[in-house]
Amino acid sequence: MVEGATYRELVPAPRLAEHVWSVFVHRVPSDAAPYVHRTVPNGSAQLVWRVGEPPRLAGPRTRPSAEALAPGTVVVGARLRPAAALALLGTAPGELVDAEVDAGVLWGRAGERLGERLALAGSPAAALAVLQDELAARLSRPADPLVAEAVRRLAPAGGALDVGALTRALAISERQLRRRFHAAAGMGPKTLQRLLRFQRVLAAVHGPLARGEVPADDGLARLAADAGYADQAHLTRESVRLAGLPIGAYLRLMREQCGPHHDHRASFAPLLAR
Repeated sequence: MVEGATYRELVPAPRLAEHVWSVFVHRVPSDAAPYVHRTVPNGSAQLVWRVGEPPRLAGPRTRPSAEALAPGTVVVGARLRPAAALALLGTAPGELVDAEVDAGVLWGRAGERLGERLALAGSPAAALAVLQDELAARLSRPADPLVAEAVRRLAPAGGALDVGALTRALAISERQLRRRFHAAAGMGPKTLQRLLRFQRVLAAVHGPLARGEVPADDGLARLAADAGYADQAHLTRESVRLAGLPIGAYLRLMREQCGPHHDHRASFAPLLAR
């Protein structure tokens, strides 16, 4: 386990609750070893600032990634709700899928001013306040209410996992739903469904991993069933595709690299609601 490296999520300010899933602080102490931060796609765009660098906009990812963080690194950020990406970023999120750009490139002088304000923040908490102020000021349009409702139904365990059933419940054709999803979230509903389903598995094991536990094979089978997979083999295939490793190996890696030092409760809680 990487001693001292921490990741903490918080719920966003109330004025952003409908648009931001969570805000976070990621620290690697100056006396710690370099840390490889591994992420799996979750369907969300992010506004991220690594202390000492310009703020960046990260589009929704569709594949796993790994980033080396040097000792002394501090990163703060906000994870957007999928339906709110267009409303907050001011650009089609599809153009940012699996990409990151400096805020100054996308937002011009406004992005540069954001970097200047962040550089003056005296603490990660103050930097999070600056990020949230910026996002609140950029709310020039509401999130697509139909896509927001679709995401709400897709996210929780026991939710409407079948996209065909979702279109009937929302009284919209699959073609129209797909078009509105791509405009608002940068991906189609079936893609987001797959990403959220895997996130439900990670949410379910977050507590046990923090206690140093990894589910055995029978536990993995139950996880697969609870998250909506056909069977454990289906979950394993999706884990290889989305995390780069079979599910058992990936969870063991997360136990060693994250353990009790990573807290994802703010973003995982909605995935566990029934």
